[in-house]
Amino acid sequence: MRFENKVAIVTGAGQGIGFEIARQLACEGAHVLLNDLDADLTAAASARIQGQAAGTCWPLAGDAGDLAFIHALVADATARFGRLDVVVANAGITLFGDFLTYPPASFFKVLQLNLGGTFFLAQAAANQMKQQAHGGALLFTSSVTGHQAHKQLAAYGMSKAALEMLAKSLVIELSAHGITVNTVAPGATLTERTQDDPAYEATWQKLTPMGRPATVADIAQAALFLVSDHARHITGQSIVVDGGWTSTSPGPT
Repeated sequence: MRFENKVAIVTGAGQGIGFEIARQLACEGAHVLLNDLDADLTAAASARIQGQAAGTCWPLAGDAGDLAFIHALVADATARFGRLDVVVANAGITLFGDFLTYPPASFFKVLQLNLGGTFFLAQAAANQMKQQAHGGALLFTSSVTGHQAHKQLAAYGMSKAALEMLAKSLVIELSAHGITVNTVAPGATLTERTQDDPAYEATWQKLTPMGRPATVADIAQAALFLVSDHARHITGQSIVVDGGWTSTSPGPT
């Protein structure tokens, strides 16, 4: 019960890694505000967690890249629970495309959510945490593509590398307020989306030194450590959870 009575926001949590982070937080006693863009998915995910949690889980659907909604998200959490302890900026979008023909619309869509959404959610959350005597923890979801190049992911990889620099930069401004800021960088992970590809698991079993892709639980367990009181002296860091892939970095054919 590391998170008993703590208040957390998790964006992009309707399924996959975000859902598992939200679920584990709630199961360890947190009051979680679960966000995703799809209202039905958000409501269903929250209901699933609420049925098994020691804490509570509340849905709030909306665009995590929209500034007005970001402020509404932080305001809702603090109005409902009176404080804000943990924010996991997990919402992101992956748009593949060849660099030479990559369209501006796709580029700015990736930047608006992956970078703008994270930056301004961190800003709004930090301003709330600054008013609290106990500080808080911010966590951004990066990616191994921010460490090693992947074909057709120039914009996405750039955005994920930038998140890790953002975390380092915020150490300068937020440490005095007792706020930690870190990133978790997943490698190949089995989610609802990746399992739509029948070759995904077999491909990444061969490419990953540990012999398998990550599960969402693998990523969530690292995430929970970084936002827990066990990591109060860890800030500005990125934890790569990839079964060793970035040490060898073979790409899929």
